[in-house]
Amino acid sequence: MNRMVRRSAQVVRFSTNLAPVPRRAVKQPLRDLRAERGDIRSLEGVLSGYHRLRTGRFRIIFSYAADEAIEALFMEERSLVYEVFEAELIRRLKS
Repeated sequence: MNRMVRRSAQVVRFSTNLAPVPRRAVKQPLRDLRAERGDIRSLEGVLSGYHRLRTGRFRIIFSYAADEAIEALFMEERSLVYEVFEAELIRRLKS
């Protein structure tokens, strides 16, 4: 089943700012995400309900929307992605 993948402004901005080789390396896993293929794992703890897609040294955090689409919410390097996304999520919930 192919789902629609909606990319957040942050994911678009982050991938656009990558050098050409890493940008191309990220495009294919995002395409594969439509068919839910790739290195996908469910997140735990505070981030339960979200999932991650591993794309080389980057991680894309996504969730499943009510309309069966996949929402790519956040993308960052592996060493930063979970802490930064959690802080952003908490900030959004507080406001």
